Amino acid sequence: QGAQIIVFPEDGIHGFNFTRSSIYPYLDFVPHSHSGKWNPCREPYLFNDTEVVQRLSCMALKNKIFLVANLGTKQPCEHTDPRCPADRRYQFNTNVAFAADGTLLATYRKHNLYFEYAFDTPPEPDYAFFDTPFAGKFGMFTCFDILFFEPAVNLIRQYNLKQIVYPTAWMNQLPLLSAVEFQQAFATAFNVNILAANIHHPTLGMTGSGIYTPVKSFIYHNMESYGGKLIVAEIPVITTGYETNLESNVRFRENLHDSCRTFMSTSLDDEVCFKEQEETPGRVSEKGKEQSPPSFYAEMMYDNFTFVPVWGEKGELQVCANTLCCYLNYQRAVLTDELYALGVFDGLHTVHGTYYVQACALVKCGGLSFSTCGQEVTDATALIDFQLWGNMSTPYIFPLLLTSGITLDFADHMGWKNNHYFLSKNRTSSGLLTAALYGRWYEKD
Repeated sequence: QGAQIIVFPEDGIHGFNFTRSSIYPYLDFVPHSHSGKWNPCREPYLFNDTEVVQRLSCMALKNKIFLVANLGTKQPCEHTDPRCPADRRYQFNTNVAFAADGTLLATYRKHNLYFEYAFDTPPEPDYAFFDTPFAGKFGMFTCFDILFFEPAVNLIRQYNLKQIVYPTAWMNQLPLLSAVEFQQAFATAFNVNILAANIHHPTLGMTGSGIYTPVKSFIYHNMESYGGKLIVAEIPVITTGYETNLESNVRFRENLHDSCRTFMSTSLDDEVCFKEQEETPGRVSEKGKEQSPPSFYAEMMYDNFTFVPVWGEKGELQVCANTLCCYLNYQRAVLTDELYALGVFDGLHTVHGTYYVQACALVKCGGLSFSTCGQEVTDATALIDFQLWGNMSTPYIFPLLLTSGITLDFADHMGWKNNHYFLSKNRTSSGLLTAALYGRWYEKD
């Protein structure tokens, strides 16, 4: 099909559920930072135990295609190395990238392991990237790495990368961390193209791959059947000619104005003024309107979110936790019998990994009672015009917009205004599942 680069998923070659010793026969030796260029297909004799790497190299060469794959690798170490494991070897979850002539261009050892007891964390984070004649530099990291500053965010910022290859074996977790939902949010937040290859394993909840640009996505998410799918797309190369959303985010702190500037809310023609002082949570500050709906607590993503219900066909809501306040203006096209809620969480997430989250989320609840808010929901019919904003304390905001059937949509407008991050949408293409600002406050991890 004329593709120039192909990316394979994490764990696709060796599979799952290994111990440190049971995975050992599957591990290749891959020189990590080797001097000179090695072509495993043409020079198989240079190193022992390189069968998998040789096969991959020959596939790249034979098909004249850049190739990225994930495998387990081993590296002997001396007992003088204080970090050297008892069995005298490191075992890494490794990505390899080959040029179209079979040359090994780059290796990346996964830094943020997700309960992978067969593997070691490398002593230092790898900043891995490789050059291509068709799209310039590609950065490379794996799965859980996407949620952390090191090395993913640092790699992109330090080397000004615009294209990313991303092997993953991602367990979907609705409503905020479904694979395609977060992959797209990452592409949008950092203004990069992402080639994301997820393993297809519905019983483990692992589905959802895509080729993402900041404004368009080509995705495959299928929890029903066991057939995987090859996604092929032609996308524009992002050049380094203009600043990323992120850089303007980082700069937003320097341009703060105390004046309360107004800006037009796209869907509701109300002027919205952000006043951070003298607003009590649970009350709408608009000219003496009545008390807003009751707030309640419910668990979402294993975190204790504070919610307010989204009732009626239109309204303005506010909900706060810690230092974070979230605001919503909304209007429903037709009133359906679905319960939605606006939730806030500002704290350390501690289940299946530890990381600090600031989130403002408009979600469809699992049923009609408050306790169902935060449940995993895959279908919705409500079409909602909304503007969502929050006084986020971090510049790293991932805009999530997920619609019925686990499909994606893009916001009409988003960005920083007067120290608040906002996202607005004038009617999703199908029923709304999640609209959220997912902030990662890396310094507080």
